[in-house]
Amino acid sequence: MSTLFTSGIVIDIILLLMIVEGWVLIRLTPRSGGALSPRAVVALLLPGAFLMLAVRAALIGAPWFLVALILALSFVAHMADIYIRLTDRP
Repeated sequence: MSTLFTSGIVIDIILLLMIVEGWVLIRLTPRSGGALSPRAVVALLLPGAFLMLAVRAALIGAPWFLVALILALSFVAHMADIYIRLTDRP
């Protein structure tokens, strides 16, 4: 079990589940009244995906600056998500 974490495979599994979640949200949205556009779904999931990548990098012993860069990308993606949410209102 510890190998699952130290190798980062657990994060790969979580990222795969996030991809499936995004696909399901995009496929179900038209049937449920169109609450989320595909762009909004990607913007919703991208900051979390970057956070998961930062955790993975830390788990496998990547240099600190790589972890910091990925965290900064998560912040940028979060700001983009907020922008999309504020501008996509009807």
